[in-house]
Amino acid sequence: MVIVLYVAGLRDIFSLRGSIAARLAVGYGLLIALATAALAALFYFGTVGVFERSLDTRIQGIGARLVYAWRHEGETGLLREIDEELHDSVDTNTELIGLLDAGGHPVVGNLTRWQGYLPKGQLVFATMERAGGPVSARLLALPLGDGRRVVVGRDMSELDGIRGVIERALAISAAVSLLLAFLGAQLFRRLIEARIGRIRRTAGRIAAGELSSRITVLGHDEFARLGADINQMLDRIESLMEGVRHVSNSIAHDLRTPLTRVRSRLERALHAAADPKALVGDARLAIEEIDNVISLFDKLLQIAAAETGVRTRSFDTLDLASIGHDMVELYELVADEQGVLLRFVGEGPVLVRGDRDLLASALASLIDNAIKYARMGVKVDVGARRGQNEAVVWVRDYGPGVPECDLERICERFYRVDQSRHLPGNGLGLSSVTAIAQLHGASLRLRNAGPGLEVSLVFPAH
Repeated sequence: MVIVLYVAGLRDIFSLRGSIAARLAVGYGLLIALATAALAALFYFGTVGVFERSLDTRIQGIGARLVYAWRHEGETGLLREIDEELHDSVDTNTELIGLLDAGGHPVVGNLTRWQGYLPKGQLVFATMERAGGPVSARLLALPLGDGRRVVVGRDMSELDGIRGVIERALAISAAVSLLLAFLGAQLFRRLIEARIGRIRRTAGRIAAGELSSRITVLGHDEFARLGADINQMLDRIESLMEGVRHVSNSIAHDLRTPLTRVRSRLERALHAAADPKALVGDARLAIEEIDNVISLFDKLLQIAAAETGVRTRSFDTLDLASIGHDMVELYELVADEQGVLLRFVGEGPVLVRGDRDLLASALASLIDNAIKYARMGVKVDVGARRGQNEAVVWVRDYGPGVPECDLERICERFYRVDQSRHLPGNGLGLSSVTAIAQLHGASLRLRNAGPGLEVSLVFPAH
């Protein structure tokens, strides 16, 4: 029955329908079976082998004493020694000793006829007639020098009985071990399939659209850690899907207004075709609205490129202080027109690894926001510094700052503070800066500096 069950298990292994759980289970069973066979072999040879070696040592010892008596006392000493060995009440029923003449016929002792050839000085197994039937014997023939031989041996009936008992016990234990191994393998298989089944059912629900489904994590084993990792991945995917849904809604909302205005301008231009100045004005306004839409998509593309990490190959060693100083020079005229004092107050060099164009774009967004939202007549500081474990570039304005309730949300895409909705913009500036910071392994920190807002990009020290 055990063999039939195992053959069925092996058929599952090599069939195309066999699962990894079945293969692991049957492999586990085979490993247990091999281990059981190895232990049985060790036990068998460790018991029967010990008995056989003990008998061989006993036979060789008796033979050595008989030869010694022959050499030192002659035939009289040999016969006396044989008689003492046969009548010492030690192993009398199993001990075999005999003196053979030059023709190989027994002269004295308890030897009977045997089958097989007895080589000189070697222990061999032979079959002989004893107690009315054939028995197995272990014999050793030693030459005496005048053509005669002395044969010493042992009846192996008792050892054969012990060997039979051990073999039957090992056969029964092997069958029980195989059965237990098979049952354990099946239990092992069911446990694995149950754990994998929960993961598959969760995956099926997610494929059906239930993105909130999660794997139940039980214990702290490998399946539990895998389930936790998958849940973390699903959380991230759900967050990204929510972000995509939010971005899609925001894009639809933000595009509707400028496109409506463009359509209105063009429709009015058609009705005002007789007035060239009105036509030019409407065309210019329509172009501005289209430029705003293009700028919106450029920002979204920049965020997508930064989040996917496609620019990491162009990373090089850069000086944040140098980039900050260049951006201050670039925006100095714009700041003057807004009545804002823009200055660079940092130190240098402050070295990091990154993409110069992306970091310049991020710093430009921060400076543009600071100039846009600061009051006229205030100042905006740009600086860079290096610490023991970090490198920092920051932009601080001395304007009204940001309400604490909005501070954690202003980095979200399309999110705008209520007090700034009348100003031009699309709410993507800080989202773009956040994506660029994450690409560089940096973090974006915002704090109300009282007065004003300070925004810092913190990089790991180079």
